[in-house]
Formats: sequence, C-alpha cells, structure tokens
Amino acid sequence: MGKSSKAGQTSEILKGWKAIGSYLGIGTAAAQRWAKNGMPVRREGRFTVAETDEIRRWLAREAHMAAPAFVAPAGEEIAAALKQSLAAVKRQKR
Repeated sequence: MGKSSKAGQTSEILKGWKAIGSYLGIGTAAAQRWAKNGMPVRREGRFTVAETDEIRRWLAREAHMAAPAFVAPAGEEIAAALKQSLAAVKRQKR
C-alpha cells in the first residue's frame, strides 16, 4: 500500500473523511471544505479516499512551497519531523 516519496515519507491511502481529517489534524467538516477548495480526493465505492503524497503536494502548492509539505504524524516528536522536512528541502535545492 505504501510507496516511497522524495520527502522520505511513505505514501498511504487515507480511507474516509475521518482518516483524512485526522492525518491533517483537522475535523471532518474542515477536510470536506478543503476538498471543495481543491484538495485532491477521489471516490472509491462509497468511500472518499486520498493519497498522503498528493495531499502534501497540494499543501505545498497552496503555501507556494518548492517542495512537498511535511505532515508530522500524531505523536511524532516535532524536532525529528522538522529535521526531516528541512533535509528534504535541502535535497530539492541541489
């Protein structure tokens, strides 16, 4: 299910609004609003799904960033997440 990404994270399929919102640290209603504003989601049967790589690229475009945005998983130490994100940006500049 996971495929490697350039930012060092593994792409996952998020199944359902609750999973999408949880990944982003927002509620389901906010996730649905973001999707109406262009966040990449698609329907698979009765579920709405999203790929984490696509969401990170969309967040980067929305924030006018050169590299995909890094989304720190819940409970992950923020310092480690920041170091990983900065390393990805440095690799992009080379």
